[in-house]
Amino acid sequence: MKYLLSHNSRSVGDRLIRRASADRRWSRFSLYLGLTIVGFISLAAILAPWIAPYGEREIDLLSTFQPPSFKHILGTDDMGRDVFSRVLYGVRLDLQVVLVITYAPLLIGMFLGAIAGYFGGWIDTVINRAIDTVMAIPFLVLVIVVVAIIGPGLEGVFIGVMGVGWALYARLARADMLVIREEQYILAAKGLGYSTWRILFKHAVPNLLRSSLVFSVADIVLNMVLLAGVSYLGLGVQPPTAELGVIIADGQPFLLYAWWITTLPGLVFVFLGIGFSLIGDGLADMLGEEFKLTV
Repeated sequence: MKYLLSHNSRSVGDRLIRRASADRRWSRFSLYLGLTIVGFISLAAILAPWIAPYGEREIDLLSTFQPPSFKHILGTDDMGRDVFSRVLYGVRLDLQVVLVITYAPLLIGMFLGAIAGYFGGWIDTVINRAIDTVMAIPFLVLVIVVVAIIGPGLEGVFIGVMGVGWALYARLARADMLVIREEQYILAAKGLGYSTWRILFKHAVPNLLRSSLVFSVADIVLNMVLLAGVSYLGLGVQPPTAELGVIIADGQPFLLYAWWITTLPGLVFVFLGIGFSLIGDGLADMLGEEFKLTV
């Protein structure tokens, strides 16, 4: 009987180990696959001035509505512009804008959330009320209102998104800080007489970065959709500047007989979103596993 129990225990333990090992392999595969997809598309976008066969706004009225071919990999639009070249420049612009409107609010939100969670009291109350107020406002509505006041273009998108985006990071950082401030290493740092700001930014904030970083990758996808959607509505990037939302909107009237103008840039957008999602999943699993090992 004892032999059977010990044998069953080892079998269960082996299965758990194999499952954990498989999960770790999948996390690494997900992360590396996402990095490969995003890295490939991003590298092509960065090198757009050198690898794009045509200019971003180069018009050729004799080559309108050309289907995908060796000369035009993704075809041409209603003005004879090369869709492949415009997609490269569009991805380049999208990545620049999305990284700014994602990580600027992250820094602001982490700073405010860390202060609120660490100090508590009236500081926590004021920052919490500000977070509640901002999160009560519909995100897209606020962006559209700001754009309506300032005028169509990227300036309104920057102000609208960064005026709201910090709140989620602040709430996330505050919740983590409420736990971190009671950890032994924080109490030890206080006992050693370290200054409050040193404890806060050198010892506490680096541990807040883990969850915010994972969330930011998902936020990149949401901001990409937002930017493309606002541009699609004519409130963001303005034609003839190349941007994925603008390119997709320009091709919509011709979708039935020139499907490539909208469909192929849309697929690039989808692959980019999938790549960031895989990176987020891989980071969440790997950083979570690292956190378990360090506790």
